[in-house]
Amino acid sequence: MSDTYRTLQAAARAERTVDGSRFLAEARPIDDRAAVDACLDAVRERAPKATHYCSAFRLGRHGDDFHYDDDGEPSGTAGRPILQQIDARGLTNTIVVVTRYFGGTELGTGGLARAYGNAAAAALDRAPIVEHVVRTPIRLRFAYDDTAPAQTVLRKFDTEVQASEYTDVTTLTVGVRRSEVEAFMEAFTNALSDRGEILRVGPETAPDDRQ
Repeated sequence: MSDTYRTLQAAARAERTVDGSRFLAEARPIDDRAAVDACLDAVRERAPKATHYCSAFRLGRHGDDFHYDDDGEPSGTAGRPILQQIDARGLTNTIVVVTRYFGGTELGTGGLARAYGNAAAAALDRAPIVEHVVRTPIRLRFAYDDTAPAQTVLRKFDTEVQASEYTDVTTLTVGVRRSEVEAFMEAFTNALSDRGEILRVGPETAPDDRQ
């Protein structure tokens, strides 16, 4: 199971014209189904005279929540090609909406699929992509005299300090890359010769969880 996932860092738009029809694509990062609805509503409000509002999205760290919509175009000619462009880039938590203004010329099923796919691709190619690391929070406690070996372990692994408390002992909540959790705990225990404490492990977090 991967401990990273890719999504968009910011929105992007692109436009393509095919035989008189205009295809306006907008790609956005999203966190949940409410954001999907909000994006679709915003596009419809901004372009009330468009002929079709075709879309696709993929949600979740593992991308297991997805949907595509042809919005009146022939089945399989709009939403699916848009989703294929999202998947081709390995993205999740991403929506693409392609708005079409009909130009009077029928494009056929193949032409429509290419037009929607190309418009989606153009918007996605303009959007910056960010890779997030899925981390497991581990709460640690150790004495001041064990700071050096504890810090050595923290530097050895892909970690980030999420919270800290310094009294007569040090208490840290450290986000550890999911794939390194077992090795990290073993290394911490060994480096401090069982003097340190592991107080809590999990659940997993990612940057979108802490917003």
